[in-house]
Amino acid sequence: MLRTATLVTGLGLIALAGCEEREEILPGERLGVRDVLETRIDPLADTAENLARAVSLPAQQSNADWAQSAVSPFARTDNAAFSGSFQPVWEVNIGAGDSRRKRLNVDPVVAGGRVFTMDSEFVVRATTTAGAPLWSHDLTPLREKNYQAQGGGIAYHDGQLYVSSGFGTVTAFDPSNGTEIWTQRLGNTATGAPSVRGGLVYLVSGDALAWALEADTGRIRWQMDGTGDVGNVAGAPAPALGAKRVVFAFGNASVQGAFLQGGLKLWTAEILGRRNGVALSSIDDITGDPVIVGDTVYAGNHSGRFVALSVANGDRLWTAREGALGQAWPLGSDSIAFVSDRNELVRLDATTGETIWAVDLPGYVPTRRNPQRRRDAAFANHGPILAGGRLIVASSDGFIRSFNPEDGAELSRVEIKGGATTRPVVAGGTLYVISGNGTLHAYR
Repeated sequence: MLRTATLVTGLGLIALAGCEEREEILPGERLGVRDVLETRIDPLADTAENLARAVSLPAQQSNADWAQSAVSPFARTDNAAFSGSFQPVWEVNIGAGDSRRKRLNVDPVVAGGRVFTMDSEFVVRATTTAGAPLWSHDLTPLREKNYQAQGGGIAYHDGQLYVSSGFGTVTAFDPSNGTEIWTQRLGNTATGAPSVRGGLVYLVSGDALAWALEADTGRIRWQMDGTGDVGNVAGAPAPALGAKRVVFAFGNASVQGAFLQGGLKLWTAEILGRRNGVALSSIDDITGDPVIVGDTVYAGNHSGRFVALSVANGDRLWTAREGALGQAWPLGSDSIAFVSDRNELVRLDATTGETIWAVDLPGYVPTRRNPQRRRDAAFANHGPILAGGRLIVASSDGFIRSFNPEDGAELSRVEIKGGATTRPVVAGGTLYVISGNGTLHAYR
């Protein structure tokens, strides 16, 4: 009992002694612990101000087609001819748009005087470049519902149209009338766009398996295993095709290079790591589609890494602490531009990876109850592409914006009803983009 009393007395004296010490109040501004979620500050990022640096852009080039994903040099018009006036020419409904259960997220392609689209219910349509409907084809399998899958992609090459779907199929069509030529079942989702060249159709299914199909028959030429990841972003980037190599991206943050014809794997590069300080996502999936520019492939993940790799052997040339939400676009040989994971349009030096400038794009949607807290939903920014000597981004906030490649200054904006839901494409001096309400818009 004596020991217990002594212990209690001792503890009481310690407690009283603690009460006598006054808490030191440190000087400085008080910030809420949640305020960091509303900031865009990265303590490890380059804090230099935006620069106005001259850029040697390729000359504007008149292109009749925009036939497939621009990740490959042969399929990309680096600076398409475009007036930049953004005068609406026509608009036409192409089917079901965005809804709570379905998303319209397949970019249009233009070839042979036709614009090819796929709506959120997997209906493929052909429309003339004057806005007249030609044909349609529903890809939803029998005994399936159109809301049970998402995504896909379209590519045109050598007189045939190739369409992948979230139902795990690749289908070849006669582009003149929509007649089905062949269908190959992949056994997994095919939510990424195909790339086509040299008699082969390349794509990734399930974010984990690379395919090369014969373009005339759909027969499997070869396959290459990647690794999936349950914690990734739905969909897969279109394979990037170089002169001799193809580059695939998989859901586990890996990028792999292989020979075009035989499929022999040459190298694997992991794009891992997250931005310290402010990481808006912990997902390492490759959302910045690998794009080949000369001897370099550029790619980015969803959580704060953008890299330059050697196409020949996959060696890393540099790393930038920026994530990428879509394909980057080359600005000549000087620099590379893309939409970052922080909803910024960013221009990096192509040789060093240093930031030249970064400008804000539409971010979080303001809420009605508290407009200052913008965390309920986010705007999507699709692009950029380079056309008419300016960078163009189409956003779901209801505007298409153009920017000066030298300093990132906004040059113009034009309204798009329903907000953009796809990347814009330019062919024949006309810009095409699809809005969230299922409307194909044409601007000149």
